[in-house]
Amino acid sequence: MGMRMETMAPPFPSAEARDAVVGAAADFAAGESTGLVRPRRNAPSRDRALLLRAPRSATIAALTHTPSTFHPDGGMPRNWLMKSEPQVFSIHDLQRDGRTSWEGVRNYQARNFLRDDAQVGDNVLYYHSNADPPGVAGLARIARAGYPDRTALDIDDEYYDPKATEDDVRWVSVDVEYVETFPHFVPLDELRRTPGLEKMLVINKSRLSVQPVTDEEFAIVVRLGRGKD
Repeated sequence: MGMRMETMAPPFPSAEARDAVVGAAADFAAGESTGLVRPRRNAPSRDRALLLRAPRSATIAALTHTPSTFHPDGGMPRNWLMKSEPQVFSIHDLQRDGRTSWEGVRNYQARNFLRDDAQVGDNVLYYHSNADPPGVAGLARIARAGYPDRTALDIDDEYYDPKATEDDVRWVSVDVEYVETFPHFVPLDELRRTPGLEKMLVINKSRLSVQPVTDEEFAIVVRLGRGKD
């Protein structure tokens, strides 16, 4: 996958910062919709000159936004866990299509991650949600950074937002591309019992559809998925 291994500042500066993110995610999960996505096959790419930015949480900004150490300045890619229901768009669908637009995120914190932090080249753990069992099915990669999610403007779309306008679409998409299907599907129960993943957001009952993942967590899950544990 070409991950660069230079010594860079981690996405979470301390264990305390990571714990704060877990708490913030739990707070959002208690009060916000999950923003589960519906990636769309071969969705057309539409550029807009303006992506209005609403003020984001100062807590999330302080804990996750480190532009000097990450893209676009040549730093290490970040890692994300992104959820999709396999009956809607599975890792096998992504493998077939190669690339897709990741639409339908309707949770503010997940949107902010896509808008402010996800960059081209970032790694993605592709997670099958609402499945039996749920778990990580493979790897993807961010292929296009955040741009307006125009499904919010489509009155016939299930993700239509009556508050969205042409000047302020409110919601954000990214493009993801296929990287790998794991030979070993990693179910949630296995994540829970694996040392080193105790603070992973998906284990801590976070319902966010887009979640940051540390380098250590990413490496552990990839090892599990490739059957190298």
